[in-house]
Amino acid sequence: MKPLLMALSLSALFGSNLAAAAPPAPPSNISHEQFASVLKGDWRVPQNAARDQYRHPEQTLQFFGVRSDQTVIEITPGNGWYSELLAPLLKDQGHYVAAIVDPSTSDYAKKSADSLKHKYAGDPAHYAKVQIVEYAPKAPVFGKPDSADTVLTFRNAHNWVDAGNEAATFKAFYDVLKPGGTLGVVDHRAKPGTSAKDNEKNGYLPTDYVVKLAKDAGFTLAAQSEVNANPKDTKDYPDGVWTLPPALVKGEQDKDRYLAIGESDRMTLRFVKAGK
Repeated sequence: MKPLLMALSLSALFGSNLAAAAPPAPPSNISHEQFASVLKGDWRVPQNAARDQYRHPEQTLQFFGVRSDQTVIEITPGNGWYSELLAPLLKDQGHYVAAIVDPSTSDYAKKSADSLKHKYAGDPAHYAKVQIVEYAPKAPVFGKPDSADTVLTFRNAHNWVDAGNEAATFKAFYDVLKPGGTLGVVDHRAKPGTSAKDNEKNGYLPTDYVVKLAKDAGFTLAAQSEVNANPKDTKDYPDGVWTLPPALVKGEQDKDRYLAIGESDRMTLRFVKAGK
């Protein structure tokens, strides 16, 4: 069965008077065949490709309206999971920007940056045109104002909330996007009725909290999708979301149980910056 993709109108969430303020994203010009080609690319790390069943990259990027001729900024790409797809899709007509934490801020940031840069340098055929932007976590700047068509962030917002940098980060998203630009957010979805405080340090966030962060920065919620939903995720693990794959922090303890659950239940939200 194909993943259920459901775009909810703003009128159902915040009142009909806001619906007109959030136009639908323009359709992606990337075909299913192009997605299939990069998903099967031999440059992909096998462990990354194995996670397609949980991360639904084609449906997710289509929902966000990513186009091959856009400037797309991905925030903290980690080991480059989405870089393996976005860089090849954008290299001919568009511009892929990897925004990473300033390596001088911590040993972890340096190791992460070194690993990602090594990945890019080792495969110029796919990554030669990638631009890396280093940003300060407490005062982030991701590029020139009004310069990006799309900003994407995957499973990062909970880290900014834990660090207390969430408001500044969402404001920086707004600043770098062109009028009418898209912000796409995917993150671990907390139990309904819980607060950000209730989920402190467990990796999950309430959807309404993320929506408020974006709205406070100036965005309008255009739609949300259930493409990355997982109803098997009970969200009540002593070690938080990292109990589930891919982290599996408990090792062999109850490993089969957590593998059967799969990766976390995730919100998938598309916001727009007011403009044309």
